Amino acid sequence: MALKQRRSDAAPLPPRCAVGECMALLGGAWTANVVWHLSGGPRRFGELRRDMPPISPKMLSARLRDLEAKGVVMRVARPTAPPSVDYELTPLGRELVPAIEAIVAVGHKLKALAGNAKRAAAE
Repeated sequence: MALKQRRSDAAPLPPRCAVGECMALLGGAWTANVVWHLSGGPRRFGELRRDMPPISPKMLSARLRDLEAKGVVMRVARPTAPPSVDYELTPLGRELVPAIEAIVAVGHKLKALAGNAKRAAAE
């Protein structure tokens, strides 16, 4: 006997799902980390590399270019000798920070639950 299919009470998604659009942006490798580190203010490339030691220069450069193309990060070239480039969040990029903070808060709760489950299993 097949189970009866229940109807969803969730509002229908628009043709181009806004949640999917945002998660596609944040779901990229290192993207959330780059936004997180830029939330503290403008950073130069080398500073971001020090903030995220495991990231390769090629990957960081690709993420910054991608985020700049999507309007999340702004690249500001400084006319100094030697030339200097700062990266900073745009207003759209700053809007992502509370979402990342919420994800971090849930992640802490999930880690605590996993830790409790491990302790309970060990007893």
